Order: sequence, then C-alpha cells, then structure tokens
Amino acid sequence: MSYLIRSVRADEWPAVKELRLAALRDPVAHLAFLETYEQAAARPDSYWRERTARAAEGADGAQQIIAEGPDGRWVAMVTALVEEPGTKDWAGFPVERKQGHLVGVFVRPEERGSGLTEVLFDAALEWCWGQGLERVRLVVHEENGRAQRFYRRVGFVPSGVTVPLGDSGARELEFVLERE
Repeated sequence: MSYLIRSVRADEWPAVKELRLAALRDPVAHLAFLETYEQAAARPDSYWRERTARAAEGADGAQQIIAEGPDGRWVAMVTALVEEPGTKDWAGFPVERKQGHLVGVFVRPEERGSGLTEVLFDAALEWCWGQGLERVRLVVHEENGRAQRFYRRVGFVPSGVTVPLGDSGARELEFVLERE
C-alpha cells in the first residue's frame, strides 16, 4: 500500500466536497449516510469551506482524515469528532462523557478490501487517543452488515443503544471502542 494518510487542510475544501459527493453516489449510501447526494450537491461553496475548516489539520474538536493515492487522488475518508459531556449528539441524545465519534466513513469501491480502511481507522483512533479520549463510538445502519463486520474486526462492539431513523422503522446501532 502506498497511500498517504493525513488530515485535510482548510484550503482543500473542493477535494473534500468531491469525495463526499462521490460517497453519496455510492450504491450503499442510503445505508451509510443520513444526507442525500442531492442535498449535499445543493450546498453552497461557503458550506464546504466552513465544514472543511472545522475538521482541518490543527482543529481540536474534529479531524477529517483522508487517504491519498500515489497519483494524488483522494480515495478514502473518515471524520473524528469530539463530543463533550452536557451536549446533545446528532440524534438528540445527551452526551454523558467526553468521547470521540467517527462519522463519514467512505472508501472508493476500487480500493475496498485492500486494508486501507484499517489504516484509516488507525489514524482516526490515534487522533482521538491524542485528544485524551477514552472512548470512541460510531453508529451504523442495522442493515449495513459489511460495515458492522469491519467495525467488529477492528475492536468496536455493540453498546445496545439504537437510534430510530424517522418513520421508516429502520435503526442505527451504536458501536463503541474503549481505550485499553
């Protein structure tokens, strides 16, 4: 593998936008993301600038990590967020402890199965542990078996917390990893 794993820089918002839109065009995007391609594509450039800056290299509340191929093309991403106690998470649940939350996981289809996701997760977890976090979580659609198998393989376990997704009856499942 000859990928460069690194945090994004604030001025790289066009590449962040392109990779996010590619993720939302993926055939399993409906199981992996809460936003649609149409919603994301309609957002102004100012949104992408701000989103990228909040999770760029040097930010302490979030970090977007990408994998860059030998040709410079971005092929994967994950974002690590810091959740503070006393706040509410994306689903409106109270956050009871300072913890990491991994979101926006995407690997281009042609790179899947290469071991890249493990390397990307190692970088995200290293960033989280470097922030002093003792726990990292993520949520995954109950029907996204491939993602669930990967998360288990890298040490995440179901917490028992479920998040209903609107009126569809579908749910997201929380997986957690405690620092050893």
